[in-house]
Amino acid sequence: AIALDTWEKLRITKGTSTLQLTAMPGKHAPGMLRLMIPPVMGSMLEFEPAPDRVSLRLYITGDTLIHEHLREIPQRYPNIDIALLHLGGTRIGGVLLTMDAKQGVEMIRIVRPKTAIPIHYDDYGVFKSPLSDFKAAVDAAGLAHCVHYLDRGDTFDIEVPASRL
Repeated sequence: AIALDTWEKLRITKGTSTLQLTAMPGKHAPGMLRLMIPPVMGSMLEFEPAPDRVSLRLYITGDTLIHEHLREIPQRYPNIDIALLHLGGTRIGGVLLTMDAKQGVEMIRIVRPKTAIPIHYDDYGVFKSPLSDFKAAVDAAGLAHCVHYLDRGDTFDIEVPASRL
């Protein structure tokens, strides 16, 4: 394991291909509760088949909540192909610790991925915001065109345009 600070990058190269991993901002709890909850980060994975040419950009939110530093993401990474959204709506004492349906929709609006895929929403019994809540919020927001839903065991074929290979 290698600890990375927010916006810090790690490059892994094999042959002419490179994977660049960037630590993205994350916030798992508001206020003083942050002192009791472990820190989190998101991850940006950029696949480069040749030097300085990104063929695919994948953002993994991690267990973050919506916060002001997320707004830097589309400024630094304006073209996100896929965003994996950690949802679930975990609450402790009424305080939100993981994105619920409303925050998931806000995340899509902030980072503007070509495709958003909700994940992690049913991994634990403490989650209070089921996938059905997110689906309803996505439909109400008019964002159904950019969300892809996977059932456990399903796969998602990633298509990279030939111009980016």
